[in-house]
Amino acid sequence: MAATSAVDPPIPHRPESGAAGRRGVILFTLAALQFISIVDFMIVMPLGPHLLADLGIDAREFSWVVSAYTLAAGVAGLMAAPWLDRVSRKTAYLVLSVGLLAGTAACGLATSYPWLLAARCVTGGFGGVLGGLSLAIVADVFPPERRGRATGTLMLAFAVASVAGVPLGILLGARHGWQAPFFALAALGLPLIGLAAWSLPSLAAHLDGPRRHPVAQLLDTLTVPAHRRAVALIALLMIGAFAVIPFISTFLVANVGVTELQLPVVFIAGGLLTLLTTPIVGRLVDRHGAITVFRGIVPLSAVMMLVLTQLPRVGIAVAAPVVAVLMASNAGRMVTAMSMITSSIEPRRRGGFMSVNAAVQHVASGVGTTLGGMIVEGGAGEPLLHFGTVGMLAAGATIASLWLAARIQAVD
Repeated sequence: MAATSAVDPPIPHRPESGAAGRRGVILFTLAALQFISIVDFMIVMPLGPHLLADLGIDAREFSWVVSAYTLAAGVAGLMAAPWLDRVSRKTAYLVLSVGLLAGTAACGLATSYPWLLAARCVTGGFGGVLGGLSLAIVADVFPPERRGRATGTLMLAFAVASVAGVPLGILLGARHGWQAPFFALAALGLPLIGLAAWSLPSLAAHLDGPRRHPVAQLLDTLTVPAHRRAVALIALLMIGAFAVIPFISTFLVANVGVTELQLPVVFIAGGLLTLLTTPIVGRLVDRHGAITVFRGIVPLSAVMMLVLTQLPRVGIAVAAPVVAVLMASNAGRMVTAMSMITSSIEPRRRGGFMSVNAAVQHVASGVGTTLGGMIVEGGAGEPLLHFGTVGMLAAGATIASLWLAARIQAVD
């Protein structure tokens, strides 16, 4: 049989009967499981003092607990890429969801450093691939004219995690032990897997094309020109963002006059603004096109990187809105970028590509953090030096993404 057309055909796998309600349930399920995955990733960092005391580990070992998730996600994304387009989206999603929740529960059950490290690798491996597959499902289920809003809704999971998930997790950890947030997340995820099994169509139209050897399929995924441009775009955006993001808290406390007790207020403000603006960005994408909206948001994001990294000692009254606008603009550029990217990949290749794309995101975020760490100095009770230089690097990478985005072409 001939390979599937680059343009999505009117396939029966899309839920056309009662489409609006069915799509709404699907999107809620994807976003809710994405919320669990993001909170699982983020909650480890504020639980650090509890983990160090309970497991008897030092700061170096704790850093491996944090990085194990992203490293495992990157490796798993590349390993899964050749296989995701060889099974139905529904089957792959359910397997990955079960793996994510099993890894999350294993984190709560961990009684030693090696056990926790292994559990974080399992969670990262399944959770990292799950995020990319969720975007592929959105592209398969929602037609192009509705895809921007759907992508924006899915990516709201990060804002909700920042505003509600992580603070509630910290509270649970403080009152009932650091294991409690992991058990709570696993319990919340179980009914969502049942909802996914009920609501998701099989989404197997991409299987109609000829089968290829997994290695050949992976090489094909990595060498298609459209794929290379899309990967380069997402890598540049992630490097720009993560050169700055990991050092924001340290900079605000050491240089800007924000106290550690005020930090949650800063990030809650950012999460709330992101909650407000992300759906608006999604609607603008559907109305005016992703590239047009991207060109409007990217310069704002670059300017806010420069403003934040050059802040003098101004306190929370100035720092909170600056960080909030930066967070919201970063989220907006990711919504527009992912809308462009998913529309530029042939449906029969979306699953594998989005797995590679997720792997690249994790690796690029690590590269950005490393670059930032090589430039800044101080921070341990002293002012953070050269953060302005990091801001210029991040802003330059962000502006450069405009050139790459102009070369992303939609296929549906």
